[in-house]
Amino acid sequence: MDDWLIDDDRLSLGRKSVLPGEGFFHPDSIEEQQAEREAAERLTDAGVVVIADPDADGLACTALVRIAHGEGSLVPAGPHELEEAIEWAATYAEPEATVYVCDLCPDSEYDIADVDALAARVEHVAWYDHHQWHDDLAAQVRDAGVDLVVGDSDEVCTADVALAELDHDFDDRYAELAAVTRDHDLWIRDDERSDDLADYSHWADPEEYIATVLDHGADLPTEVEEYLAERRVEKEALIEKAVERAELRDVGDWTVGVTYGRCSQNEVAEALRERGADAAVVVKPAGSASIRGTENFERCHEVAEQVNGGGHPKAAGCKPDIYDDMLDYAHHWTTRGATAKQAIIDAFRRLPAESAADDTAE
Repeated sequence: MDDWLIDDDRLSLGRKSVLPGEGFFHPDSIEEQQAEREAAERLTDAGVVVIADPDADGLACTALVRIAHGEGSLVPAGPHELEEAIEWAATYAEPEATVYVCDLCPDSEYDIADVDALAARVEHVAWYDHHQWHDDLAAQVRDAGVDLVVGDSDEVCTADVALAELDHDFDDRYAELAAVTRDHDLWIRDDERSDDLADYSHWADPEEYIATVLDHGADLPTEVEEYLAERRVEKEALIEKAVERAELRDVGDWTVGVTYGRCSQNEVAEALRERGADAAVVVKPAGSASIRGTENFERCHEVAEQVNGGGHPKAAGCKPDIYDDMLDYAHHWTTRGATAKQAIIDAFRRLPAESAADDTAE
């Protein structure tokens, strides 16, 4: 396939909104081989390792670990990469290493298949998180000898957990970093700096982000602010496209806003909330989806768990298991995610009636 066909820089905004980024078109096997090589390099000779989601929360945890220990080699892993990251750590980590797993929650026992091997290989494993854990998965992790601490997902982000659990007297600016990270991660949005942290963590290289917050805390320097302002021009345009194609659906006792597009899901969800949505579903061109709630709907994780995902009561993610070949993806792009949307709406409809009644009563 010619490179220009997937070159983001030549796509119009309208086409960019409905197609996945060029990384989607790289075979997983090749990317996994490269990721394993990089993980092996990061794990070799590392005394402290952090397996973390490379968003603002996970990277804040990595920064805190580095402050507490004076080191901390990052192995970035999204929610769907947790199984591989643990396997690689169980294979390549040094026997004397301390390993932290941060801001990641297993969706099934397969995600933690190698947690016993990891705990047996290294000196110590600590796992900090704030998502909704199944009791049996938490028990399996703890039984392996892992120091698992899961904070209240309605109250704290994982950086808060790391700040409290790490044996270090942190400066006030790092407590502030955790607080501002929480402001975005829990979608409180009382501090305008939290959007800056979220955007910067998404666009910058993880090591660049960590170095910046280590030096500056939550107050990003002028050159970063200028960079964010430039990148946000396109971001806002993509948000507008997604909001324009959104529709509101009545599902049981709730109004659910549903849309499709390559966009920042939190801002789109906020726009749909302002239109009257109790919950928002943003389906992405790559096949995944974000589910966001409000004070009227705090069961996003229950919806996501039915469609190959998980998360928090007010924020969750999933990727419906509906893609068997590239024709399914072609249908996904040309119909603006019709099958994925229906799968997630059906998951809303399957929520237990008695719990739905309880939510309404509240």
